[in-house]
Amino acid sequence: MKKNVSFKESLFDSIKKISLWFLIILFLELSFIIIMKSKIELDNILFILLFDIILSSFLSILSNIFKQKINYFNTSFILLILGVLFSIQCVFYDVFKVYFSLNNLGLSDQITSFMGKTFSAIFSNIFNILVFMLPFILYVIFHKKIGANMNNKFNYLIFVIFLALSIPLFYFDIYSSKGVINGAYDLYYNVDEISLNINKFGIVNSYLIDFRRLLFGFVPEKIDFIDMDSIGKDEKPVEKPVDDPVEEPVVYEPNTVKLNLDKQTSSSSIKKINLYVANDNGTMKNQYTGLFKGYNLVYITAESFYQIGVSKDLTPTLYKLTHSGLIFDNYYTPNALSTIGGEFQSLTGLYPDSSILKRWRTGNNYFPYGLATVFRNLGYNTYAYHDNSYTFQDRHKYLKSQGFTNYLGCYNGLEKRMNCKRWPQSDDEMMQVTIPDYINSDKPFLAYYMTVSGHFAYTFSDNSMASKHKNEVKDLSVGQNAKAYVATQIELDRALERLLNELEKAGKLDNTVIVLLADHYPYELDMNSINSLSNYKRDEVVEVNHNSLILWNSKMEDTHIAKPCMSSDVLPTVYNLFGVDYDSRLFTGRDILSDSLGIAIMRNHSWVTDKGTYFAGSKKFVGETDLPDNYVNNINTLVNNRLNIAKLILETDYYKYLFK
Repeated sequence: MKKNVSFKESLFDSIKKISLWFLIILFLELSFIIIMKSKIELDNILFILLFDIILSSFLSILSNIFKQKINYFNTSFILLILGVLFSIQCVFYDVFKVYFSLNNLGLSDQITSFMGKTFSAIFSNIFNILVFMLPFILYVIFHKKIGANMNNKFNYLIFVIFLALSIPLFYFDIYSSKGVINGAYDLYYNVDEISLNINKFGIVNSYLIDFRRLLFGFVPEKIDFIDMDSIGKDEKPVEKPVDDPVEEPVVYEPNTVKLNLDKQTSSSSIKKINLYVANDNGTMKNQYTGLFKGYNLVYITAESFYQIGVSKDLTPTLYKLTHSGLIFDNYYTPNALSTIGGEFQSLTGLYPDSSILKRWRTGNNYFPYGLATVFRNLGYNTYAYHDNSYTFQDRHKYLKSQGFTNYLGCYNGLEKRMNCKRWPQSDDEMMQVTIPDYINSDKPFLAYYMTVSGHFAYTFSDNSMASKHKNEVKDLSVGQNAKAYVATQIELDRALERLLNELEKAGKLDNTVIVLLADHYPYELDMNSINSLSNYKRDEVVEVNHNSLILWNSKMEDTHIAKPCMSSDVLPTVYNLFGVDYDSRLFTGRDILSDSLGIAIMRNHSWVTDKGTYFAGSKKFVGETDLPDNYVNNINTLVNNRLNIAKLILETDYYKYLFK
């Protein structure tokens, strides 16, 4: 006979079940914070707790509404999924040094190609994974001792009451932060950044936000405009040395073209971009405009190039190129999900995130300012090379969208000229077999290279380039991984040495510009290895991205540039130097040599300006104390605007709308 259960007993039982789920989720969230050594603020804990109540009420319904066997299966499955979701974030961060987003599912080949590193990360995180799987393991073992089901209409009513009360409370807390830069409201409706979501809302809610945006897309609720004069321009604009200074100052025009921003559109996203562009003054032309007009250009995105691997003795050519010509003292290479994110920045002048990289790699977007398109329109012969598989990450598609019609990589022709079967392949060998393609060109040429010799793993047993130069680094007083990394950079150095020598032999060195930027820092190295090679201690949020940029010509006078800058600034800077007619408002990067504000934006919305450094996770600014009014908030707004606009430009194929 079924026992009648009082409302009091049902209430106690319901609270017990909700509390159990609450403690399980809280355990997982706090364990993740401790394992990842995250610094979390009190109000962030409040959001996690409030959402925990909502989720606990909902999961109590799912795990109790059916018969006992089905409830057992549901509970086991939910606990297993929770353990897997937390483990994915832990392992993914260990491999790529960024958090996992559901948008990364479209980049699955990126993950599978690094299977060795992934398995290694799983093994090294096995204890952490066991912690996340502990609730599932304990439930499977002890579920019979937890207690019999007392499910009745009172239970379900109480679950629903808890759910109904907690949801408004959670959203009230969100809306109470409306107007706060990167507050809870902003993160829900205006900012798309997985690391900030995890920091503010915890892992489970971040997955749900991510899932909603994956299904329905993300369009920021609004774009806030700020008075750029309130944050200032570059206080020390770069001036090209001149023999006879002009007494009258030159009045420069903006680097813009006439745009039709009134074209009809039903897209709210395009309307937002139009409004943003209309309110942006762009950057001004300057003394460097057209300095290299008609010169040849060798443009290199170098795999894992990092200033800590440059030395006078071991990499003399890299040392020479980073310490002469234009010398960028505060250049940063933000890690935006491995090579594809770094190459996106170097080729588009836009800031990437994982949600737009899927779109980028299809090659379906129109890029009127694509590197090869621009230089081919100037009458150049254009070439592109990569010494790994030509199809990896769909490079053959997105390079075509940039105007490269004769891209050559391993397995579409380059393997006939060089050894493509070792890992990683040789940058020097690639340079040797491709330079003859353009060195005697009857027209100016653009040669684009995506290198691979600097790729991990940084061990002498698993890296052919590290093994090749092992003897040259044996006396370094650092660990084996750091030695192996430096050895890979020696191969890149040899490639550049060969390039300069061949240009000089052909009489083309003086009228050729070398540009080299990294795709990202070598994130497989741990911070101890990085700092063992660095001349100062780097943190793992901002300074780990501090790098060198090469922009060099043999006839240039040495000029130090103190302005903070980043990878997405390189392309508009090059276009200004080559006298390209372009619209600077259509890039999120800015011409470094102009008087525009210098800023470097990191993966989690942290940033660096000439005033100091802002750490988004802790909302801490380190730098000058005498700041303009609302300086930090205004810069945060600027950062959010540029990141959102870059996303919308890709998602809407905005250039096609504007120019076609």
